[in-house]
Amino acid sequence: MTAPMPHFDCYIDGAFCATECRAASLDPATGEAWATFSIASVADAQRAVEAADRAFRSGAWAGRTAGQRGRLLFAIADMLAARAGELAEIETRDTGKIIRETRSQIAYVAEYYRYFGGLADKIEGAHLPIDKPDMEVTLRHEPIGVVVAIVPWNSQLFLTAVKLAPALAAGCTVVLKASEEAPAPLLAFARVIHEAGVPAGVVNIISGYGAECGRALTSHPKVARVAFTGGHATARAIIRDTAANLAATSLELGGKSPILVFADAEFTSAVNAVVGGIFAASGQSCVACSRLLVERCMHERFLEALLARVRSIRIGLPLDSSTDMGPLATRRQIECIRRILEASLGAGARLLTGGGPPEALGDALSRGFFFAPTILSCDNTAVPCAREELFGPVLTVMPFDDEADAVAKANDTDYGLAAGLFTKDLARAHRVARALRAGVVWINTYRAISPLAPFGGFGLSGYGREGGQKSVFDYLRTKAVWITTGDSPIPDPFVMR
Repeated sequence: MTAPMPHFDCYIDGAFCATECRAASLDPATGEAWATFSIASVADAQRAVEAADRAFRSGAWAGRTAGQRGRLLFAIADMLAARAGELAEIETRDTGKIIRETRSQIAYVAEYYRYFGGLADKIEGAHLPIDKPDMEVTLRHEPIGVVVAIVPWNSQLFLTAVKLAPALAAGCTVVLKASEEAPAPLLAFARVIHEAGVPAGVVNIISGYGAECGRALTSHPKVARVAFTGGHATARAIIRDTAANLAATSLELGGKSPILVFADAEFTSAVNAVVGGIFAASGQSCVACSRLLVERCMHERFLEALLARVRSIRIGLPLDSSTDMGPLATRRQIECIRRILEASLGAGARLLTGGGPPEALGDALSRGFFFAPTILSCDNTAVPCAREELFGPVLTVMPFDDEADAVAKANDTDYGLAAGLFTKDLARAHRVARALRAGVVWINTYRAISPLAPFGGFGLSGYGREGGQKSVFDYLRTKAVWITTGDSPIPDPFVMR
């Protein structure tokens, strides 16, 4: 007998709830439906915000001591780590990301909840040495209120953690919106929230279409903050929506990240970093190094080694632990990549490898959303593949002549999220890192993360930072409390003191 198709419901006010609308989620490796999920309506989205607002105003979360909130964040971390295998399989099935990475990443995501759980009771106020001898002024940091966190389908449990963990540590309540593309991992994460004992309404998780559900969330008058990861077109809509409620926003919008390889670089490490930086997760990462700049004197040798390494990448079923690269998450993304590739080749780029479906996948995978690792060579930064974010396994390679040329080409972009550079020259490493217009710079490594390190970018990569100690203050308001210590009556009431 055929097993029933898994179904994932929304989670509102402490309960799992079916909605009037359902949708199917496709397995990117086969192109066939593997699960269904509930789609939240405008009314469902509003209900989630109301639940979060009640929970906030009741003190069910903010009224707990900071230590109590921290301990519950540790409970979420423990449960997340225990369920990493189960959640990793769901994410792999739903998004096509290989199981080796989803297992490792989800297990590490637990560290974000532990980090912010430890910070919960370290949020301290201050006493000001005020210039009025008969007054005392203290500063309090209080939770901002209801937070809406919107995450895309890629690395969604990680992108949730960098928003949810500091928000909960600060005492906020949260509505999480998963993408309508591959939302199963985030909806499944609701079980962790529920079983960890998070009070009803403190965390609500829904999936829905941005034009209706997303707008209902971001424009709701009871929403105080919006944390968004996604595309810049949606970000602009969010900014317009929050004009009504004046909600604070942070935007992480992807990038067109470069890796600079100088002639003195450790050769093998640089090759491996480039391969992992662009072809891991099939290039569907906001920090994917989609631009490679190599010093001209070693350009040909490096490109030859890179092509040889790329040809050894194992493409296949993402649930197979021997697979290096799985499919893209959606068929629509393949169409987008093809459009930009065609325009780039017409503008003078040369195709060195890839450019279409991989060869010899077999009939079983012929309907999946697979795209071969692709490398293009070009000699200027105006070609579309050097300017537009493809969000797929496509790398543009370009030579540079010297340090100044490398920095100029790296910074010739509307984005500014991440960058990498490989050199053994310590002085050069510091100079170039300082000159690169990027929120994150990796030197002699790439694609490393930690809850201790802030993450974010400039330009079309958005604004705000996630991760690190200071990010918790994005979910707090500062209140100045004045008290007079003197016994004398207030003097002239028409003169400001």
